[in-house]
Amino acid sequence: MYDYLKIIKALADITRLKIIWLLTNIDEKICVSEIVEVLEEHQYNVSRHLKILKDASLIQEVKEGKWVFYYLVPVNNQFHHFIQKAISSIPETEMTIEMVRCKNLLQIREKEGGIQ
Repeated sequence: MYDYLKIIKALADITRLKIIWLLTNIDEKICVSEIVEVLEEHQYNVSRHLKILKDASLIQEVKEGKWVFYYLVPVNNQFHHFIQKAISSIPETEMTIEMVRCKNLLQIREKEGGIQ
C-alpha cells in the first residue's frame, strides 16, 4: 500500500500534476530547462518536483550528452494505467498556455537538432 500512497501524494501537487499531464499528452521526453520555461517555475523547484515524481516511480530519466531528459514510466499494472488515464482526461483547456509553450519548445528543439 505504501507505493500507492507515494504515487497519490506525488500527484497531490499542482506542479507535479502539470508535469505528468505534459509528459502524458506530449508523448515526448523533456528536460528540466524546458519544464522550467513551460511552467514558468524556478529550476530548483522543478528539480525537486521531478525527484518526488521519480521516487514515486512515475517518471524515469535518461542522460543524453550533457542533458537529462524525463519521461513517463511505462504502464506496468492496472493502478498505473488508471492513474495515467485519469491524468490524461484532464481537459487541455486547463493547460492551454503550457501546451502551446511546450509545443513551441519541442519544435525549436527539433529544428536545431537538440537542446543548445
